[in-house]
Amino acid sequence: MTATMLLLLAFVVINNSQAYLAVPEKSSGIYTESKLPELRYYKNYDELSSDGKTAVVYPIFTQSAYDWGGFHDYYSGYCDYCTNTRLHSEYEKTFSASGNGFRILEFLGYQVIDDIDIDKDPTILEQFDKVILLHSEFVTKTEFDAIINHPKVIYLYPGALDSQITVDYEKNTISLVRGKSYPTSDVNSGFDWKNTNPQYANDWNCHSWEFYMVDNGYMLNCYPETFLPNNGYEILRKLKTL
Repeated sequence: MTATMLLLLAFVVINNSQAYLAVPEKSSGIYTESKLPELRYYKNYDELSSDGKTAVVYPIFTQSAYDWGGFHDYYSGYCDYCTNTRLHSEYEKTFSASGNGFRILEFLGYQVIDDIDIDKDPTILEQFDKVILLHSEFVTKTEFDAIINHPKVIYLYPGALDSQITVDYEKNTISLVRGKSYPTSDVNSGFDWKNTNPQYANDWNCHSWEFYMVDNGYMLNCYPETFLPNNGYEILRKLKTL
């Protein structure tokens, strides 16, 4: 499957019985990744760059979940059995994996780890003073526990930690265990976590953005994927100082 096919995946707003995914208002539903979004911040690199004690978590599980024939297709009603899918081995930096946000933070020198690193060794988070999550919608119970027990997490994208999965590393697959309306219609989220915030996932304008406090850090009240490439200076400046 080519990168073009991935970018043309129908990222349409899913009804409230399905997984959380936002698209801009008045959008055709097609996501276009900005070309080199990080270069806008070249002149501000010293001001915005990481101090070396912060990790950004690449959401490889969520990227995998939105693959063709994966959880996205199940929630979209394209198939009744797509609750298992292959685990990706490469960072494709697509919309589902917060491609723009990740590119910018990687460029600014934030140390990169991913879901697999945390799932296999949750103590890895102890190395960092601060952890930044992207669109980390699908996580394992081990990863969930490690993240909510870290003292300072910045939840940069809404809907993080919303669905529970398991991983079979021998078969290289992930399976949906619990999420919105799954396995039964009365389920609201994968972990019944009180801080889950998918209500902000449809605000792509970020005109009134702010970070608000939760038990172990801060959450952003909008979905910044298309905002960050051109207008994210203040968010990135605030992110560094939280």
